[in-house]
Amino acid sequence: MRIAIISDIHGNLPALQAVTKDIGRRGVDSIVNLGDSLSGPLLPLETAQFLMAQDWVQLAGNHERQLLTLSPGQRGLSDEFAHSQLTTKEFEWMASLKPSVKYSSEVLLCHGTPGNDIAYFLETVEPNQLRAATLSELDKRLGSVDAELIACGHTHVPRSMRASTGQLVVNPGSVGLQAYDDSRPYPHAIETGSPDARYAIVERLAGAWVSHLISVPYHHQSMVKLALARQRPDWACALATGRMT
Repeated sequence: MRIAIISDIHGNLPALQAVTKDIGRRGVDSIVNLGDSLSGPLLPLETAQFLMAQDWVQLAGNHERQLLTLSPGQRGLSDEFAHSQLTTKEFEWMASLKPSVKYSSEVLLCHGTPGNDIAYFLETVEPNQLRAATLSELDKRLGSVDAELIACGHTHVPRSMRASTGQLVVNPGSVGLQAYDDSRPYPHAIETGSPDARYAIVERLAGAWVSHLISVPYHHQSMVKLALARQRPDWACALATGRMT
């Protein structure tokens, strides 16, 4: 079994199309999408229409939840723009998505962690740094989850870690946004340092799950120009460089 994992598209349709094309030439059995698909100043409606036409297993991320539940005064700029572009049809599709799915007896899909769509699974934020989770932190966050493979997104950081139990946790990184900053629980920035779109392929070999983290170039300058036209220089910088200003 070979599964392509995508996540955190954030309305970046050209990046998604480049990733989908790359997946097509690698011979996978299925594609799964871990959510945060539309929020941002780019192409939320067009991205939703593309995704709704696929037969993939797809999840809701925290931004899908926020788009569905937050009022205008509560939504951030990215959610506000996406919300303004979508129709009833797209909102109904989002409402049908779940934040966590047992894909098979061996595979669990989630956006953040199995029980929290905004929790970091493979990273830890401290007052003065963002770092990779330790083995003990990973084991604790897994809790009673018994799946052999757990796919997560949310942090936009491509990373693969194996727990002390042998379970593999894989974050494919972000298809559409390679840097962002956040103030919770402490101010921190996520930066991949490259504009390339990211995804992962996982497969079972010799009785164990293994992962391949993949970077795909695309015509990111078109999205940089669009972000600037939408008055989002922060997004333009992240899309152009994979870094925050």
